[in-house]
Amino acid sequence: MRKVLLCIMALVGTGAVLYMLWMNGAFLPHWIRWESGIGYDSSEKYEIILAQKKVSVKNDTNVIWTSPKGVKVQSVLSADIDGDKTEELILLCWKIGRYGRSKPFWVEEDEKKWSQHIFVYGLHEEEVRPKWMSSYIGQEVAEMTVREGTRQLFLTDPDGGLSSWIWDSWGFTKEVTEVSFAVFGDNLIHEPIYRYGLHNDGNFDFLFENIKETIARSDIAVINQETPLTDDPAMYGDYPRFGTPAQVGEAIADAGFEVVTCATNHALDRGMAGIDFTKKFFEERDIICLGIQTGEEREYKPYDTIVRNGIRFAMLNYTYGTNGIGIPEEAPDSVHLLADEDRVREDIGEAKAQSDVVIVFAHWGTEYEEEPDDFQKKWAEIFLESGVDVVIGTHPHALQPYEVLRDDRGHEMLVYYSIGNYISAQPEQSYVKGGMAEFTVSLTADGYAVTEYNLRPLAITWQEGGKCTVDFARP
Repeated sequence: MRKVLLCIMALVGTGAVLYMLWMNGAFLPHWIRWESGIGYDSSEKYEIILAQKKVSVKNDTNVIWTSPKGVKVQSVLSADIDGDKTEELILLCWKIGRYGRSKPFWVEEDEKKWSQHIFVYGLHEEEVRPKWMSSYIGQEVAEMTVREGTRQLFLTDPDGGLSSWIWDSWGFTKEVTEVSFAVFGDNLIHEPIYRYGLHNDGNFDFLFENIKETIARSDIAVINQETPLTDDPAMYGDYPRFGTPAQVGEAIADAGFEVVTCATNHALDRGMAGIDFTKKFFEERDIICLGIQTGEEREYKPYDTIVRNGIRFAMLNYTYGTNGIGIPEEAPDSVHLLADEDRVREDIGEAKAQSDVVIVFAHWGTEYEEEPDDFQKKWAEIFLESGVDVVIGTHPHALQPYEVLRDDRGHEMLVYYSIGNYISAQPEQSYVKGGMAEFTVSLTADGYAVTEYNLRPLAITWQEGGKCTVDFARP
């Protein structure tokens, strides 16, 4: 009997020790890095002290708050995470159980395991008030950071994977942190193409009927509108001075394009009237029109921005020239040119300061050549040195290589030297082949970067009756 009692006591003692160790977090994951230190909120009203897995907040010399008992704090931040212009205290912490005081009605009993949480408190005069106490996060978090000037909370998992969480009215919501692009080349509307459309009730939807689903699946779709638009039939024209029926622009809008690039060598084919009409036409339909400015725009605007899934993109568009047509003195910025290197570098610098990713659309190169020329290589190097992330080239009417360039600092830039025609009536066999540049920008441990890229071949087909269509080429 004595031996039995001793065994029971030993088991009870061991159980008690294990219980105490468990309650003290001895069996929490070994990858956790418990931070410690002293910080201040941005107004420096409060001193925040993290030590021994506990947080205390001081106002002057008085401790006005300490973290709850039973909560082990891994990391702490102070930031205006909900945009109310006051600081919040953000705790990355561990507690037993997945839920707080309340739990979903379908959960009968909370778990007895340790789980990771985010607690948010409002910092008020002489008081720290609970604002949001998360349930189990749903992922392991090794590090927590706040993106300055935003409501984004970045969480890094033990393997280095990064996710972004946004304060959304009440609590955090995990963001989609990738954006897909579909970019098409020269929309070069020769007379046979616009004559067919005009003779079919002025409907040009046939131009994009085979790619509408691809456009719909992409987050941002872009096309190079090679030729200026006009609503004056007397201004319609073919090579060498193009004028394209405005109904082509309607088809672009109906297809779902969000961005058009218009800095081309044909931009001034119909003078400032063509520039003004084209720019206003697209802007009235909420389509970003890059590379040209109306005569009414007195301030140089080298880039436009677009935000998708929390990622800010700055987009610039330049052309090598305008076929010898001089830029009007009264509108010196009507067409953005690859001419003044210092100015272009300055443009890119300003764009970088206002964005996460910089994309340049360059109308450059030698027509009909399948390899980049010295002009393209020179400007590609300038773009790389300036920190551009993606370059997409048009103008040669032929496909050219694409590659990733890397500078001495490790910065990478994806460049498509030429994605060829989207559509044209050029007779040469090589010019009926184009490509769709597709790439994805994602949040990575090193920031936003291109994570996937490809070039999908396209083919132009002429059908009986003069209808011209574009579709993805078969292998």
